[in-house]
Amino acid sequence: MSNLLLKRSIYTSVACLSTGSLYYYTLSPSPFTKREKMLPAYEATFSVPMHCDACIKDISGALSKLPGVQETDFSLPKQLLTTTSTTPPSAIISTIQDTGRAAILRGSGKANSAAVCILETPPPPTPPSVPEASPVRGLARLIELSDRITLLDMTLTSLPKGSYKASIRQSGDISNVPGSMGGVFTGLEGDKTGDLGKLEVDETGRGSLVGEVDWRVWEMVGRGVVVERLGVEKQGGNGLVVGVVARSAGVWENEKVVCGCSGKTVWEEREEMVGKGML
Repeated sequence: MSNLLLKRSIYTSVACLSTGSLYYYTLSPSPFTKREKMLPAYEATFSVPMHCDACIKDISGALSKLPGVQETDFSLPKQLLTTTSTTPPSAIISTIQDTGRAAILRGSGKANSAAVCILETPPPPTPPSVPEASPVRGLARLIELSDRITLLDMTLTSLPKGSYKASIRQSGDISNVPGSMGGVFTGLEGDKTGDLGKLEVDETGRGSLVGEVDWRVWEMVGRGVVVERLGVEKQGGNGLVVGVVARSAGVWENEKVVCGCSGKTVWEEREEMVGKGML
């Protein structure tokens, strides 16, 4: 089978189809539309501030209209929502926020099957005398649905309008990007496609890339991700963002309320991340 057939290409728009009462995502437009199939569902947990049954009813009603969501379970005492779906986490969070409530993804997928990559403007070759945090420009979540399917959910913010492409690189060394990150990674046996896809950033500076890749999560952990603007010969700080893939918690693997390192609550950490530009 060719690499083209093995790779599930990424597109910036996601369409939904329905079979009876079950909804699932498929890629659109896609060369694979004639062999559409149900995607494996995954579980995820979200912290959501809820005060009463009316809150649950409000959130449940909004999520019931979101394609891909199959089951929801709420815990008022723990302020937790558990979903079973094929829907990207960013879409679930956005839907909850539309009800006027914040939401934090606490865990997704099975143990050792999820990863995250914070995308930032690259650090300068010569570190400044006073270290400064690189502005966060986006976030990529990776959730392994099966041995051959990993869900990619990438969002970008505060970037110039234009076309961008994303790729996974051989190294997670961001000391002198993009050269220090090596070439596009094609797998340990050179049989995979490291180009993750293209996306459009609109006039508000936001863009998204959602779809499937045929990578296992463990193959990507520790490697770098580069998102670069197309049609720009010399990349500036505003046309290139990079990050390193790191493991993240699976469902029910992260129940902390206060961070042991900073002493901040999860909600204080969320506000801090939003202030840095992370969605």
